[in-house]
Amino acid sequence: MRMKERRRRISAIVAIAIIGLGGMYWQFQQSQPPLPVINGATAKVVPEEINPTSSLAGDILETLAVKGRAPKTGYKRTQFGNGWADMGNCDTRNVILARDLIDVKFRSETDCTVESGTLQSDPYTAKTISFTRGATTSSVIQIDHVVALSDSWQKGAQQLTAEQRQQLANDPLELLAVDGPANNKKGDGDAATWLPSNVEYRCRYVARQIAVKQKYTLWVTTAERDAMRRVLATCPTQQLPEVNAPASKQ
Repeated sequence: MRMKERRRRISAIVAIAIIGLGGMYWQFQQSQPPLPVINGATAKVVPEEINPTSSLAGDILETLAVKGRAPKTGYKRTQFGNGWADMGNCDTRNVILARDLIDVKFRSETDCTVESGTLQSDPYTAKTISFTRGATTSSVIQIDHVVALSDSWQKGAQQLTAEQRQQLANDPLELLAVDGPANNKKGDGDAATWLPSNVEYRCRYVARQIAVKQKYTLWVTTAERDAMRRVLATCPTQQLPEVNAPASKQ
């Protein structure tokens, strides 16, 4: 009974952290100035045939500005904050691990650091991966920025405020627990240069990228847009994702 009670308690802590993370960023957004219009890029007119209230990924893709890649000059990870944001005893990494893994074991009943768990059907490879925290094992599962931060820097994030970039880097919409080696192969690639080997996840992957780019007023290159179009042509009813559902379920 004590063990069940402890599990319920830590699960409640993590749930509150996930909800709190989303709520914190919503409140933060309300207090910030609107995301900037970058050389008129965000003023793109929505084509008449697209329903402006649509949540279809393909429709939203057509509303994104299309521009060339800006120089990478000045990019540093610290432009997006000093690592993961903290929420009490949780940081963003552990919140996402707790969201996306099953059979999670925490450090203690009051500390939501994830010590072990299982990533069932990894989004990028479809493999089931066991996670154990440790100096040589933690990197087996990494938290991926779906829109790579360096890529976002070159497609509009330079014009965001430091606070908005930190929000982007810690936004659950932007983050997935994934296979570490696959994430390393992705690097800072966009949809034109890298897609998951797990073909069944590609539609959801692209939809998540589109959702992030819409939210933070980031643009796409022509090659990137065309790659996204090719993927979404196989799943025309693909919706934008819900933020806090496990990645394997959306």
